Formats: sequence, structure tokens, C-alpha cells
Amino acid sequence: MIRSRTGGRHRRTDTAELNITAFMNLMVILVPFLLITAVFSRLAILELNLPGSSTEPVDPQEQTFQLEIIVRQDKIEVGDRNQGLLGIYPNSDDGGYDFVALADKLAELKERYPTKTDAAILLEQDIAYDTLVQVMDTVRVAQEVNEEDGVIDRSDLFPDISIGDAPVLDGGTS
Repeated sequence: MIRSRTGGRHRRTDTAELNITAFMNLMVILVPFLLITAVFSRLAILELNLPGSSTEPVDPQEQTFQLEIIVRQDKIEVGDRNQGLLGIYPNSDDGGYDFVALADKLAELKERYPTKTDAAILLEQDIAYDTLVQVMDTVRVAQEVNEEDGVIDRSDLFPDISIGDAPVLDGGTS
């Protein structure tokens, strides 16, 4: 029987090298791609203020203008929590809300109360989300087309918006 000189005890083992070239190529392409697409997937978020509950009595001398826009199935009502109703804008014949008249009334109120920035939007049940967004856009910003150059001029109306449930009409279920 022939034995090797080393006696079989010492085998020569080479460490295997890892070939990471393909992995590095993948990272070189994947990282910039992920960074670029992350910029385009930002969400636009509107800050809303939910009305707080207050049980403290308010002195009538200290009552201020508190704008409320109530969206009902058949109309939009604009009012002041302390003074009452300021305007009613019924739906047009095609069933859509009259956002132009609402924008005009809000612009008039902004002229009377230039420092006022908050408004409450109160909704009846089953009002479409699209309607809420359109009302919020109308309440937040006034848009006027400049007739000379056709540029749209935007100005803030009441950007601090609170949302809530509309008060129930007498005899109604909403």
C-alpha cells in the first residue's frame, strides 16, 4: 500500500473567491433607479383642523365671525355660527352645485374679514368625496383670470379648514 507523504492528514484547501461583480452591477443600476422614482411618488397632503369641543360659555361681546359652509344634497349654505345664515346656493338644473356663486360670496366675506383664515365645512351624509374636494378648493383659494394676459391670479381665502357633520334639518334624517 502506498501512502502519500503527507499521510492524508493535510489536505490543501484553497478558499473560494466570491464573484460579486454581477451583484455590484445590479446595485449600481438599482440604487439610482429607486432614488429617482422615490421623488415622483410624493403625496400632496392638506392639513385639516378638527373642531374641538368647548363647553365654556362665550361672552356675547367677544363673539367673532365663524364661517361655516354647510353642504347639503340639494344646496350649499354659507353662514356665521353666531349671526346665522348668510346665503343659500341651490343646485343648478343639471344637479351640480353652484361653485361660482359660492366663490363670489366667499370673496365678499374675505373683503369684510381680511384677517380671518379659518372656515368649517359641514357635510350631510352621503355627500360625494369629489364634492368635498371641490368645496375645499373653492374655500381655500380664489381664482380670477386676468383679462389682459389670460394669467390666472390666485389668492388665499380661508386656507385653515375644519370638517364636520352638518346639523340635521327639522324632520330630516341626515
